[in-house]
Formats: sequence, C-alpha cells, structure tokens
Amino acid sequence: MKSLKQVLGGDLRQFTMVGALIALLIAFEIASGGRMLTSSNFQNLLSGNAYVLILAIGMVMVIVIGQIDLSVGSVAGVVGMIVALTARDLNVPWWVALFIGLGVGMLIGAWQGMWVARIGIPGFITTLAGMLIFRGVVIWISGSISVPVPDEFRTLGSGYLPEWGPTFTQMNNSTLLLGILAIVALGWTQFRKYSRLSSMASEKPPLWPVVVRVVLIALVIGYLTWLFGSGRPGTSFPIPGLILVALVLVYSTITQRTRFGRHIYAVGGNRAAAALSGVDTKRVTFIVMANMSFLAAIAGIMFVGRATAAGPSDGTAWELDAIAAVFIGGAAVSGGIGTVTASMVGGLVMAVLNSGLSLMGVGADRTAVIKGLVLLAAVAFDVYNKEQGRPSILGRLFPKKEPVATAAEPAGSAPVAGKKG
Repeated sequence: MKSLKQVLGGDLRQFTMVGALIALLIAFEIASGGRMLTSSNFQNLLSGNAYVLILAIGMVMVIVIGQIDLSVGSVAGVVGMIVALTARDLNVPWWVALFIGLGVGMLIGAWQGMWVARIGIPGFITTLAGMLIFRGVVIWISGSISVPVPDEFRTLGSGYLPEWGPTFTQMNNSTLLLGILAIVALGWTQFRKYSRLSSMASEKPPLWPVVVRVVLIALVIGYLTWLFGSGRPGTSFPIPGLILVALVLVYSTITQRTRFGRHIYAVGGNRAAAALSGVDTKRVTFIVMANMSFLAAIAGIMFVGRATAAGPSDGTAWELDAIAAVFIGGAAVSGGIGTVTASMVGGLVMAVLNSGLSLMGVGADRTAVIKGLVLLAAVAFDVYNKEQGRPSILGRLFPKKEPVATAAEPAGSAPVAGKKG
C-alpha cells in the first residue's frame, strides 16, 4: 500500500473517482459483451459529450465562487440558432457566423454578469430568468423549426483529425502524434516536479516511483491512442475532443497557476475576507459569469455542427448535466472547492454511465434514476468524509495549490480559499 501511495504521488483517496471511472468501464465492457472499449464507441462518447464537458469547465468556476448558472443550455441553444440563421439568411461565410455567435455569447454573459456582480441579484435568480428568456428567444426566432448549418460546422462538431504519412503504423498518424506529444509532455512534467522537490528536500526522494508513474501514464495514453487511432478508415481522435483538451489545458492553467485563479478560490472561500485582502470581488464574479456564457456559446456551436442543424429544443436540460459533472467531480455547494480536471472526471463518469446503460439496452427512464442515485451517492460520500474530519475525498481529486501571497494579498489571507476543504 505504501509503494502504491508513492507511485500515485499522494493520498490514495484522491483517486476515488478515477477508480470509479475505471471500474465502470470494466464493468460495462463485461456486461455489454465487449462493446464498451471499442474505437467507435469511444469516439462517439467523446464527440457526443464534449459540449457538456465544455459547459462543466465554466460551471466549476461559477460554483467555486458560490454562484450557479441555470441558463447555459438556453444560451447554447440561442447561440446555435443565431449562427444557423446568420449563415442562411445573411449569406455570410461560416467563420463570420461563428464569430457572431461567440460575440452573442459574450454579450449575454456580460448582461448576466452585470446583474449578478453589479446589481447584486443572486446568480440562481438571474440565470433562472435568463433560462426562461433565452429559451423563449430561440423558439421565437426559429419559428419552432430546425435550421441547417454550413458543412464547415460539421468538422467542429463531429470531425476527425486528418490522415497523413506512412501506413505501416496501422493507425491514424495524427492521433499517434498527439499521443506521443501527450506522453512526452506529461512525462516531462513529472520529472520536472521530481527535480524541483529534490532540490528543496534535505533528503533526496527515491526516483523509482516517478519512473513507474510515468510508465503507467505512457501505457494509459498509449492504449487510448491506439483505441482512437485504429478505428474504421476516415476516423481518428475527434475534433471536438481536441477542442475540449485545449480548453481544459487553458482553464486549468488559469485556475491553478494565475493570480486571477487564486482570486476565484478566494472569493468562493470567503468573499468578505477576499475583499479585505484586496481582491476585486465584483470583477471576479463578473468575469466568471461572462465566461460561462462564452463557453456555452462554444458548446452550442459544436452541438449544431454535430447535429448538422439548429433546433428550437437544443440545450434543454444541459445545465443539469454540467452541474452534475461538477458536483460528482468534488465541487462544494457552498463554494471555494472544485477543479477543472476533477470536473472532467465527473463528466466522464456520467458519459460512461449513459453509454454503458445504452449498450445494455436500459431505457431513458431507468438511466435517469441511476444517474440521480450516482450523483446523490457521490455528494453524500464526500459530505460524510468531511463530517468525520477526514480530507474531502472528491474535493481532493487533483487538489489546487495553496495561494501565494502578493502585495495586494497579505500573507494572512492566503488560506482563505482552502478553509472549507
């Protein structure tokens, strides 16, 4: 057990949801007769859930600051419809319609952010009103009919990385290159972290756990590379998955390694203390709420690309899936706790449940019941561990770093963001 803890680099309880995800994959692979771990199923799983995972990226930031956004599905729906109508009726290039859609998303976000941050109306009320308003708008402007989108949007919603180079690899070379780059990047990160710890420690830590960890990472990424890259001709790692990975990297960096990210956790941990330490709490709240609608616009554009048309019911109940992903990933209802990476794990748990239950022929009614029970169990398990005085199991999955005091943030205010964990 001690050796396993060294290899994983921390408390084994941090990896509870990762273990649950792996267990679900194995269980559904056996129960479905080998149909779970296939190239086509994984490609569809990632493409079909990328838009919800993108919403979860923004939602975790909203929940960390102690707010909620119920309008993301309606915002995604109205942006998708505006993009489709703009491309059809104004006869503009597809990329112009895309930027118009993103601009509309940012304007909606600024509108809602103003009510929450400047006027002081709670996010629940503001976005509940937004959900009703924008759901009505999408039905109104569409005339309750679907509107097709240009073919270029299909690449964003359901495209694959291109094929090139030699054929002896027996897989898509773009996917192979992506997998190699991921292994090199993550391996370099692990060794760099080890080097930094070694330079600070009085006694040099053993190297073998790091080597084993990098080998395990390489094996997992290698298997996923083969799974995505060895499918039927013309398929590979999905473009929606590539967009999702890029957004996860960007937002993980913002939330974990920047001053603004520390301010997000400070506001969620204790808004009054954050304000006293020099954090502009209104500005942080405004940007986080505006960013949520921007990501909803991206999700809406990707969805209409996958569906090849925008419909009046697009986005219905998406906010519930995004919120569920965030809470299963360990975010605290009261704010201050949650990470982008952990929310992705929570979202993948929900996606695997949907896919596995569908492969087993379970109806939508029973699937909804099971997903609700999983959400309740995950949060109850987390609450139980907190009440027992243990570190939060789910909340510690990929934990954030302690804030570093700056001139505007006195040293005494640094623990504010983490005091609820």
